[in-house]
Amino acid sequence: MKTEKAALVLACIAVVIGLGSTYGPVKEMLAELKPQDGLAVWSNIPKERDQELRSLIESKAAKLNAAPVDAAVDRVWKAIPGYNGLQVDVEATYRNTLLQGPGEGLKWVYRQIPPKVSLNDLGAQPIYRGNPAKPMVSLMINVAWGNQFIIPMLNILDEEKVKVTFFLDGSWLSHNRELAAEMLKRGHEMENHAYTHPNMSTLSRARATAEIEKTKSLLKESLGVTNTWFAPPSGDFDQETVDIAASLGLKTVLWTLDTVDWRNPSPESVVAKISSQSEPGTLILMHPTASSSKALRGMIRGIKAKGLQLGTVSETLSAERLAPSEVE
Repeated sequence: MKTEKAALVLACIAVVIGLGSTYGPVKEMLAELKPQDGLAVWSNIPKERDQELRSLIESKAAKLNAAPVDAAVDRVWKAIPGYNGLQVDVEATYRNTLLQGPGEGLKWVYRQIPPKVSLNDLGAQPIYRGNPAKPMVSLMINVAWGNQFIIPMLNILDEEKVKVTFFLDGSWLSHNRELAAEMLKRGHEMENHAYTHPNMSTLSRARATAEIEKTKSLLKESLGVTNTWFAPPSGDFDQETVDIAASLGLKTVLWTLDTVDWRNPSPESVVAKISSQSEPGTLILMHPTASSSKALRGMIRGIKAKGLQLGTVSETLSAERLAPSEVE
């Protein structure tokens, strides 16, 4: 019993020491305690110190708490995903913090609150961006050519610990299954870019359906991937394209920001453009080109420098709330 009590007291002391940077007087108070005080240390700490910890948690919780944001159809950006709300459990956070080690800070406990309206409730609508309240950005890499740049780009993504979404042309996939499997093996998302890279708006309904459906089936057969997203080649589509994709269980996704890398811009200009214009929810279009390959690392670091995370299209467009960075 004494051993357990001693362990609890030592843990509490460690928490107080860990919070010393926030509560300077606590450090001074501990320094004045005599070694022989032993197990009486925690009981000797004034109640106002305990209240200071609770007050700190309550104050920060008030800033972290956020109402959910409903998905909506914007006049310009079309379908905008919803974003979960956040509710901090102050009491559980207080208890967890008492068990933290020195310097570990506050141990937050919170739950996410889903919005009343989700992306699925909006019907067949194109998507150009994520929710502007979610500090995440996605790199969308459309692949129909450019094999020589894919492995170097994969290596950079590995080194920078970033996952992206590759939209594969079906005819390319049929001839490059091993390379596609390597992309999947490295943890990237694999999605649908039609089969022969056509302008979708010019096709008959039957042909447009076949273009999407054939690549969807190939993704499943070749890679075991259950297709979720469809990116129209060249960004060419009409409402019928969106409706067809929806009938096949796919959402049509385009981009917020274009590298225009097929024009072979300088890598420096690509990095400058993407770094300066990326915002929460931005979907960035690129291809396996010389420009994007050389600019990739700079783009990633420029995006991260703005406090934005990088994730797949599924991650960026989900309502899942990111863990608040300000909890510490």
